[in-house]
Amino acid sequence: MRSYTSVELLFIVYGVLFVTCDAFSTNEVWALKTFKEAIYEDPHLVLSNWNSLDADPCDWSGISCSVTRDHVIKINLSGLSLKGFLAPELGQITYLQELILHGNYLIGIIPKEFGMLKHLEVLDLGMNQITGPIPPEIGNLTNAVKINLQSNGLTGRLPPEFGNLKYLQELRLDRNRLQGTVPAGSSPDFTENIRGMYASSTNLTGLCRSSQLKVADFSYNFFVGSIPKCLGYLPSTSFQGNCLRNRDPKQRSTMLCGSTPPARTQSGGNPKHRPADDVSKHQAASKPSWLLALEIVTGTMVGSLFLIALLTAFQRCNSKPSLIIPWKKSASEKEHMTVFIEPEILKNVVRYGKQDLEVACEDFSNIIGSSPDSFVYKGNMKGGPEIAVISLCIKEEHWTGYLELYFQREVADLARLNHENTGKLLGYCRESAPFTRMLVFEYASNGTLYEHLHYGEGCQFSWTRRMKIILGIARGLKYLHTELEPAFTISELNSSSVYLTDDFSPKLVDFESWKSILSRSEKNSGTIGSQGAICILPNSLEARHQDVQGNVYSFGVLLLEIISGRPPYCKEKGDLVDWAKEYLEMPEVMSYVVDPEIKHFRYEDLEVICEVVSLCIQPEPSKRPSMQELSATLESKIDTSISIELKASSLAWAELALSS
Repeated sequence: MRSYTSVELLFIVYGVLFVTCDAFSTNEVWALKTFKEAIYEDPHLVLSNWNSLDADPCDWSGISCSVTRDHVIKINLSGLSLKGFLAPELGQITYLQELILHGNYLIGIIPKEFGMLKHLEVLDLGMNQITGPIPPEIGNLTNAVKINLQSNGLTGRLPPEFGNLKYLQELRLDRNRLQGTVPAGSSPDFTENIRGMYASSTNLTGLCRSSQLKVADFSYNFFVGSIPKCLGYLPSTSFQGNCLRNRDPKQRSTMLCGSTPPARTQSGGNPKHRPADDVSKHQAASKPSWLLALEIVTGTMVGSLFLIALLTAFQRCNSKPSLIIPWKKSASEKEHMTVFIEPEILKNVVRYGKQDLEVACEDFSNIIGSSPDSFVYKGNMKGGPEIAVISLCIKEEHWTGYLELYFQREVADLARLNHENTGKLLGYCRESAPFTRMLVFEYASNGTLYEHLHYGEGCQFSWTRRMKIILGIARGLKYLHTELEPAFTISELNSSSVYLTDDFSPKLVDFESWKSILSRSEKNSGTIGSQGAICILPNSLEARHQDVQGNVYSFGVLLLEIISGRPPYCKEKGDLVDWAKEYLEMPEVMSYVVDPEIKHFRYEDLEVICEVVSLCIQPEPSKRPSMQELSATLESKIDTSISIELKASSLAWAELALSS
């Protein structure tokens, strides 16, 4: 009998362990996996060991578990340059005590599901790019001690439900776009609006209820009204940069704040209004009956017309496509989550209709490029410039709210580029029937630099012309890296991303930046045949990430490609950088780097180019100079004047005549 009891107990223990493990894997691991899927850029590969097949996430980067290793209690992924969204599924991590995602590039909204984290003590989402309102459900985090939402793009009013956070000691909301008053207590302004939402009036409290609050920062928002007396102990800097009524010279100007509506006056509150009321009543009583009847009929007709117009406008508004986009499609394709799309993001970018682009691109038959993810068409706008149209190849059922918001952000980011050596985004196309997402660029008529270097045209490039192209690329990168805030980087900087105009002026075009969201896995490199050899264009993001130092490295490789005429990597000839290293620092053999098709070149220029290449391809990114320094070096030491070219070659006169 004892043996049966022992076996029975053993089965019970195994059953308990199994249930615990299963609960862990189906809830918390699933939530973490969903969060990872919502991150579309992880430059430091922090999430690379987040293996969804592993039922125990306690050893994953940034994850801390309870002593018994049965629950996740802390997520700390601060300062890792993560780009992505806040997955609502994080609200399923029931025992989470700290959620720290400070200092990343997270976009979208704060999910209301975060309000389910009853054990959460620290919520730090500061220094991101989160938009939309603060959900009132945050007021359900009754164990919260610290909430940091600073330096985002949060809008709307500050929920009075924050008063439920009785243990809150630190609240940072500075540098957002929050409006309205700072909720202090149960004022009539919001009591009536929320009365029906809660059974108990104890929830109808503002920040004055948070007796533990020691540190709070509301600065640089658009709060109006006055500073609540119960928060008077806070320093004045906690409220500067707003639209408050106090006489603080550090408040925003009236121009930035706009005019505020006058306060309502209750009936009977001002005796001066009473005579006017009495006069109007007296006049109405003294009017003839026929005039009174006419006024009633006229008023009824006007009211009816107004009501009809109001209903028509309401129906039209409802018929417009909503800005709420599916988070994802479930198995039944009926459940949806929402992603906040900022309506102002594309207000200054031209939106083209698909039909107009179809006419311009000859029924989309004029294909000038393609990849597994896109087609590139050439077209002519009626009465406008030549255009290059990039059409994203993705099915509507695979298009999520993440992709839509990323697409719009990418369009807005590309639209801010304005330099003679960068491609100009003319607009975009976004339609739902049929599903369409397109980018419209100004077309550079001479094709890509890659085509000229590797399709037999390279021999027609004189040394001076190559130097001019190098200087143009350097100027373009200098503009992108140092003259824009934030800096802009080319996702895949190589000779295929450099387009040439009629006069061979280079233009940097970032056609590939959106690919990081379309393909979560590593991209496949394209293949091009050249003289029987299969040469592969390496993906510049494989070993380096989308950053300034990565662009500098790619610029060095591009310089080698331009002066040597060889692709960055060739299956038969190997890696271009590895091949060139043995020549770069040896003056006696440096000339071997130059394309054999070039008969005349300036050795002084070659020395400068090799010096710059050596600096660019430094293994340690921090040791690579900025494009501002590199551009200055090239501009000061390379001479591209006509006299130099004529002096270098007896055939330069003929080439000059042909190119003019």
